[in-house]
Amino acid sequence: MARLPYLEADQVAPEYRDMLKRNTNLHKLLVNSPDMARAFNGVGGYIRFKSKLDPRLRELAILQVGWMEKSEYEFTHHVKIGKEFGVTDEDIQGMMAETEGKPSRLEPLAKAILRGAREMVRELAMSDATFAEIKKELSDEHTTDLVLTIAFYCAVVRVLATMKIDNESYYKEVLNEYPIPGVK
Repeated sequence: MARLPYLEADQVAPEYRDMLKRNTNLHKLLVNSPDMARAFNGVGGYIRFKSKLDPRLRELAILQVGWMEKSEYEFTHHVKIGKEFGVTDEDIQGMMAETEGKPSRLEPLAKAILRGAREMVRELAMSDATFAEIKKELSDEHTTDLVLTIAFYCAVVRVLATMKIDNESYYKEVLNEYPIPGVK
C-alpha cells in the first residue's frame, strides 16, 4: 500500500491535471508535489520522446535497471513500453541471460549497454572498459543520454520502492511471462 495518497484529477489544481493524463499510480502519487512532479515528468518525457538515443537500446537499459532492482512496477511497465519501441521477447530473454552471465543473441552494443546498466546499479558507475566499448558506437550526445537515462531510472526505482507505489493490475500479467526472481 502506498505511503501517500493517489490523487485524482479533481483533487489537484486545474493547471496540474495534465500530469494525470497517464493514468498510473506513479503519476497519481507524485502529483502530491505538483511542481516536483512536473520536473520529474519533464526528464521522463525527454528520455522517452526527445532523446536521439535508439529507443530499443534505451528501453533495454531501463529494463535492465528494473530487473536488477527487482522493481515489479518499473520492469512490467517498461516491458509494455519497450515493445512499443521495438523490444522483442528475444531481447528480453537476452537481457535475462546476460544478467545471469549466460550467452545471448543480442548484438555487441546491446550487450555493452546492459553491462553498463548493471555496473551502474551494482557499482555506482560504468567501468572504463564498458564505457569505452559503448563510446566506440555512440556519439557524445547518445552516450550522455544513455548514462542519464540509466541514472534517472535508478532513481525512479528508488522512488517506487520508498513510496511503496502499487503496480496496476493490468501490468501484473507481464510477470506470468517474465517472473522476476525474488518478486512474488
